[in-house]
Amino acid sequence: MLVVLTGGARSGKSSAAAAMAAAGDAPVVVLATAEAADDEMAERIRLHRAARPAEWTVVEEPLDLVGAIAATGVGATLVIDCLSLWLSNLMADGNRSPAHDRAMIGAADELAESVSTRPGLSIVVTNEVGSGIVPANASARRFRDLLGSVNQRMVGAADRAYLCVAGQLVELCTPAGVFEGSGPR
Repeated sequence: MLVVLTGGARSGKSSAAAAMAAAGDAPVVVLATAEAADDEMAERIRLHRAARPAEWTVVEEPLDLVGAIAATGVGATLVIDCLSLWLSNLMADGNRSPAHDRAMIGAADELAESVSTRPGLSIVVTNEVGSGIVPANASARRFRDLLGSVNQRMVGAADRAYLCVAGQLVELCTPAGVFEGSGPR
């Protein structure tokens, strides 16, 4: 089962993911995508580590999530935190070509397939960055647009998806569910 949690910064996505993972009986593996590029990010990573139960396995993998998923034990609950930083890491090489953008979307498709077909519970955390103002520079607009495409692919593959707002989860539904009158899944 694939669950996607999206929302703004500090909306409670990671806390919700941790609570979902802790509620089950399976061992938990966290795929963490953040890299400590500066002191502030290092502190954020430290706080996330301190908040996780000691028995959880943490794999720090900024780029190859599909490979890390393949190495995850069958039946473990998997938490990927988060796709926003994963995409930032993929974009960090500075390549701005349309071919590179297509390759990143292809990687997102591969990731969605990998995480949605694995046995056990998978929880994916990602930011919703498209609800605010249009960014003032091309790089930020590109990131916003690419992350929107990544998120659509991941939610499209999900069994359940939630928007996290002020620590509360709002269940999302597919357009087909709305048009069929079935509402949230």
